[in-house]
Amino acid sequence: MSTVRLLTDEEVSAEALAVFDDIRATRNTDYINNFWRALAHDPALLKATWERLKTVMAPGALDPLMKEMLYVAVSVANNCEYCVHSHSAAARAKGLTDQMQAELLAVIAMASQTNALATALQVPVDDQFKA
Repeated sequence: MSTVRLLTDEEVSAEALAVFDDIRATRNTDYINNFWRALAHDPALLKATWERLKTVMAPGALDPLMKEMLYVAVSVANNCEYCVHSHSAAARAKGLTDQMQAELLAVIAMASQTNALATALQVPVDDQFKA
């Protein structure tokens, strides 16, 4: 259950509605997901978050599918159910297959385990790994 009410298009401010319109245009959809509707209570935060997300997730040296997969990995690590689901859906739309998802989840699980072991054992970083 949300800790804030999800605002409809009719309830949001003009500033928030402008962000919703940009989301619709950028994503070529009529759908505004619950994350953006929750953020609409604070139009400045909504706008800043959307602008930053557009910049970070835009095509660059990393392709859009890789960026979505990284988003899923960090979301799993941070235990964000919403982001795991929304970015898994976005990754699927960009070509993520069942096999790719299985491997991604295996890597996430392996990294979590070895991170915990290295932390628990306080293993010093090899000099050759340091930048």
